Amino acid sequence: MKISIAIPDSALSDESLKIDKTRKISVLARACAIFKTDTIFVYQDGNNYQQDRNLLVMILRYLETPQFLRRRLFPKMNDLKFAGVLHPLRIPSHVTPANSKKINIGDVREGIVIGVKGKRFVDVGINQLIPFFGATYIGKRTTVQFKEGHPKLSVKEVNKDEVSDYWGYSVKERANLFSLMSEWKGNIIITSRKGKAATKEQISKYTKSDEALLIAFGSPEKGIHEILGGKRKNIQNAKSLNFFPHQATETVRLEEALIGTLAIINAQSTS
Repeated sequence: MKISIAIPDSALSDESLKIDKTRKISVLARACAIFKTDTIFVYQDGNNYQQDRNLLVMILRYLETPQFLRRRLFPKMNDLKFAGVLHPLRIPSHVTPANSKKINIGDVREGIVIGVKGKRFVDVGINQLIPFFGATYIGKRTTVQFKEGHPKLSVKEVNKDEVSDYWGYSVKERANLFSLMSEWKGNIIITSRKGKAATKEQISKYTKSDEALLIAFGSPEKGIHEILGGKRKNIQNAKSLNFFPHQATETVRLEEALIGTLAIINAQSTS
């Protein structure tokens, strides 16, 4: 079962300072990486949060990018002013030795395609360029698998779905939550205080299914039902569940809801 999440572009609206917004994004990214989230959808919830949306999407992508690729893919910009407070994900695609002698047949790496004298090579962070014959354009990131280890070092381009380890999340933007849900091919959980209390039996229906699961979260100001309005009844395969039925706090913050919900689903999937 692949799990994807949907969060609003207003997710940072309860933080006023950019450094606090940056810290919050770091927590969200870490939670998604811990629980092997496949895709993070950032949807517009109807208000103008373009600056926050740009910051959210950019830093989520920045954190998912292996450190040795960041300078090539992310130029210096004001939105990365507080990158020093970000916690590294340390997922398998990031933990890669720089010593080419330690590379074996079958190893998978992230890299960037570069051009040299009319030919294409891939830089995978080992201070040695490797000839590249895949479909990815120059300047773009790619995933490669070694066909030969040291010293010959030849690679082939692969899809991250072919990698056995968790290889990171992708980040996609959507104009609104309704269109995302309407187009979703699989199961949908709407996290809401108005939903039925999540039970082991209900959650197991999702964890035992082969269909992809989308978990939708509301904003600091509005819940999912308010965001969707009357369109909620038109969403198929969606169930509203409350993962915090006995909460003592007036609200549950997005980062808390994300960690708690994914942890509960993860525990059920391994039981």
